[in-house]
Amino acid sequence: MVELVEPEIAAVTVVHGRHDHLLRQRRMLREVAAGTPHVVVTMDDDDIAPLLQDDPDVTVVSALPDPRGLPLAAARNRGVETALAQGADLVVLLDVDCLPGPDLLPRYAEASHDAPEDLLCGPVTYLGEGVLPDSAADLLALTDPHAARPSPSAGELVRDGDHDLFWSLSFAVTPATWRRLGGFCEDYVGYGGEDTDLAWTARECGVGLTWVGGAHAYHQWHPVSRPPVEHVADIVRNARIAHRRWGRWPMRGWLDAFAEAGLVRWDADGPTLSTAGRATPTIGG
Repeated sequence: MVELVEPEIAAVTVVHGRHDHLLRQRRMLREVAAGTPHVVVTMDDDDIAPLLQDDPDVTVVSALPDPRGLPLAAARNRGVETALAQGADLVVLLDVDCLPGPDLLPRYAEASHDAPEDLLCGPVTYLGEGVLPDSAADLLALTDPHAARPSPSAGELVRDGDHDLFWSLSFAVTPATWRRLGGFCEDYVGYGGEDTDLAWTARECGVGLTWVGGAHAYHQWHPVSRPPVEHVADIVRNARIAHRRWGRWPMRGWLDAFAEAGLVRWDADGPTLSTAGRATPTIGG
């Protein structure tokens, strides 16, 4: 019987603002996996490094600023490359709003043995307003995964997942798979599109999507707009990049909602910004 060697895991988080969320994430990562290296990539936020300067497990690096918006794709690439250079065998990318469940890292580690060539995704529970758990143990009773994504039983893997359901809130990747994908396309700047592009790249080059039962993350509440009108310019620009690369439109639900609000118009070349309309965002969880 071949004894499985546990991978050297590193976490990666990109962040701008959200300091309280980041510090709660750090506290719970220490609780569930003390000593796990954590690369935190700052985007136009010089206040983060001082917050983490006494945390021995954290490496803080900065993404180069971009005048068009937050460089989310480039920041994720910088984080993964830093983790790999430090010797990681498995990189877990965790959105700054997400808290790790007690079994998140072990379940990803187990899945990396069975599906090392796949993108590995775990279920995410959205926490309600005012729900501020004190410890990772408190998260278990709050588990209620988002219904739009698979949520296998603990220890179960669902292979051959729909790439259109990929999200970057919580996922893991081996170095070989990361190299095969080539990382996130850095043409995308600002909100929206870069994670869809990574999933479409995976499908194009034969990288599967596997849902990992028990690898639970918990998304901390923050105000959002529905649709995200404050990001309309980014979404239109990034949607056009995706269409140029893939011949199809991502984020159609948002684009159509923007059009209904008069913020976007569709022409022969696709969606363009409109200055005629006004929209009032709906704030929710």
